[in-house]
Amino acid sequence: MNLEITTALATAAVAMAVPLLYAALGELLAEKAGIINIGLEGFLLLGAFSAFAIAHASGSNSAAVLATLLLGGLWGLCFAYFVVTRGANQIVVGTALNLFAVGLTGILYRAQFGVTGSALSIRPTPPLEIPVLANLPIVGRALFSQTLLGYGCMILVPVIAFVLMRTRTGLELRMTGEDPRAAAIQGVDVRRIRISALVVCGILCAAGGSFLAIDYTHTFVEGMSSGRGFIALAIVIVGRRHPYGVLGAALFFGFATALQFHFQALAFDVPFQFFLILPYVATLVVLAFNAGNTNAPAALGK
Repeated sequence: MNLEITTALATAAVAMAVPLLYAALGELLAEKAGIINIGLEGFLLLGAFSAFAIAHASGSNSAAVLATLLLGGLWGLCFAYFVVTRGANQIVVGTALNLFAVGLTGILYRAQFGVTGSALSIRPTPPLEIPVLANLPIVGRALFSQTLLGYGCMILVPVIAFVLMRTRTGLELRMTGEDPRAAAIQGVDVRRIRISALVVCGILCAAGGSFLAIDYTHTFVEGMSSGRGFIALAIVIVGRRHPYGVLGAALFFGFATALQFHFQALAFDVPFQFFLILPYVATLVVLAFNAGNTNAPAALGK
């Protein structure tokens, strides 16, 4: 494999990892508060459609991202209303959200843009290159020639790690996930912590969807999240619910996703569907080897 191909593969792997990392970090915060949000797939899809539709209508990618982040917070708040305020089953609400997102985005896309023969596109966001570092072999273009959303998810990893391990807010969040009754006795507002975690989860998923539609594909296709929300759930487990572990797992699954495109481009005499299943097979295999070794909060899902 020559240097050019290796560089392209590394660049694609990081690009594929960005939406996964955003969704996984959001899920990490939700799970630290004791909430399982399997609605990540729906959050990503809603974020992708909102970002694309607003960018297409306004002509401003920045305005589209900011508006989508606000909408993501509202979606997280709606999810919190059902699972925290109303005490609904978290799995059922997450499943309903996924189904709702698929239907809603499909209807709104067709209503706004019609049934088009070819996908509409928007102006791509130019990357911000870091001088000297962007010229490094293999990793330069992948890590140091990103958009703001691309850099943002990498910066969030140490920030979230610091908040979780070094601040009172992080301590309260972890207490809530381990034993909400004991946390409440210690004066922690459990409901506020859980609602806040889900709002931030919604914002981060919206950022991941925005990157997918605006910075990566420059378009929207129905169902374009393509299981990334469920892979993000696996990433949290594989990363042992630690920000740096989640980063490593996201890069691994990003590489597996990029590898399928690379194999298809090589035109092997193998049905392309075989390569399409690579990320999902990798997910199942890694989860199987990590069974029983997940470091889950004691009150998760309760």
